[in-house]
Amino acid sequence: MRRTAAFGSAGALIAGTLIAGAIAAPAATADGRHHNGSEARGVQLAAARAARAGIDWADCPADWAIAAPIQCGWVTVPLDYARPDGKQIKIAVDRHVSTGTSSERQGALIYNPGGPGGSGMAFPKRIATKSPLWLNTAKAYDFVGFDPRGVGHSAPISCIDPQEFVKAPKADPVPDSEADKRAQRKLAAEYADGCAERSGEMLPHMTTPNTARDLDVIRAALGEKKLNYLGVSYGTYLGAVYGTLFPSHVRRMVVDSVVNPAKDNIWYQANLNQDIAFQKRWDDWKAWVAANDATFHIGTTPQKVEQEWLKLRAAAKKSPIGGVLGPAELIGFFQSAPYYDSAWAPTARTWSAYRAGDTQALIDAAAPDLSDTAGNIRSENSNAVYTAVECADAKWPTDWRTWDRDNTRLHKDHPFMTWANAWMNLPCATWRAKQQTPLDVRTGKGLPPVLIVQSTRDAATPYEGAVELHKRFRGSRLITEEGAGSHGVTGLVNSCINERVDSYLLTGKTDRRDVTCAPHATPKP
Repeated sequence: MRRTAAFGSAGALIAGTLIAGAIAAPAATADGRHHNGSEARGVQLAAARAARAGIDWADCPADWAIAAPIQCGWVTVPLDYARPDGKQIKIAVDRHVSTGTSSERQGALIYNPGGPGGSGMAFPKRIATKSPLWLNTAKAYDFVGFDPRGVGHSAPISCIDPQEFVKAPKADPVPDSEADKRAQRKLAAEYADGCAERSGEMLPHMTTPNTARDLDVIRAALGEKKLNYLGVSYGTYLGAVYGTLFPSHVRRMVVDSVVNPAKDNIWYQANLNQDIAFQKRWDDWKAWVAANDATFHIGTTPQKVEQEWLKLRAAAKKSPIGGVLGPAELIGFFQSAPYYDSAWAPTARTWSAYRAGDTQALIDAAAPDLSDTAGNIRSENSNAVYTAVECADAKWPTDWRTWDRDNTRLHKDHPFMTWANAWMNLPCATWRAKQQTPLDVRTGKGLPPVLIVQSTRDAATPYEGAVELHKRFRGSRLITEEGAGSHGVTGLVNSCINERVDSYLLTGKTDRRDVTCAPHATPKP
């Protein structure tokens, strides 16, 4: 639930029978602001059109780097569901057909990896690469990915020239003075202005409810009466909104590493809560590095590891490493460790190599590649969508004193990410497009049991979010990975979790009670 900011810091954000050609019943009205009569009729009309049109599957364009047998196609949706006959945009989709027999097949499983701003187009490769975690599910489902509106190939938006976006080194996110804060505020306002100038027509419609409506149109285009869905990180909030707007359209839903869907959490408070959770997981990583000092030689206690981190930051601030790595770039690299256990050892090894004299190892790992034009376009686009969706979904504080007070207070005890995260989101304070009131996520008629999976020490989506969604979706089941903190649990090897996710997707069955699982294996140095 996080991206790298353009303006000075690193921050933020993977049984039944198919009923072909079915058009689902009209969407449930959940909230007048988000799904009023015109929007409900608009999505019903768009879904009916999509069901008739279907998807013209074909080999993916060569420059998409998606190889056969995965196929690609398009689904047409209204830019504004209140005006379904107005401007249309095309949503890019791809699929790998199920590997099982016709009697084993249960339809399509659609995936969103998070962000906002993440592309799900890599999801079908889990079948193509024969990922062992997904072999059973792959027999039952076509794996379907998509670029959400504004992302990648789906009417992409932009806020700044991509080369400017990745240009290094950026300013230190931690301010030393009021002048530093004023400079960051200026950059954030300029970024917000750039979004309006480069993508103004799209911005009012870059909301999670609209992406949920797009998801329902994709469902119809696939010929599915009901949705099978896997959402990770921000994808859990998309799933929660979809389940609220279209409860009777859900067949199976797995949400993994959950955004707290409470209205007062979206999105300003969510980012403050992230700062606390990131600090806890950063502390976990430092303890692991210290316990493995015989391998890494960074520090024998967490306190010594922290001291070495502060020394590294200070040196990069005084003179960017290799001329390209300042404190912002370092945070952008090191934050992967609190995010994912899989990054614990690589991050520590790179740091250790740098301390032993291999400066290039750190530069190669952490510096932006200005020659990677395509990659820079993707990064800038992803950040633009992250900003656009979070700014459009909710009303943000416009008074700088509120931001300054809250982040100054948090930084005292949670310094790792607080200011970087603040600057990441500050464009929302001067956002020029309409900002909505968040949807009241709750159970609606027809919503089946939803499976919720969460680790207790997740940094990006704190555990409380899973508990909150569990309360709001009656009949849901919560699988807790106790003592673990990697973001995205369903992609890790933990039989206690893997077997239950498999069983749910294949049979629809859940445990009679919530389940607590032991953590997956701790990374080895």
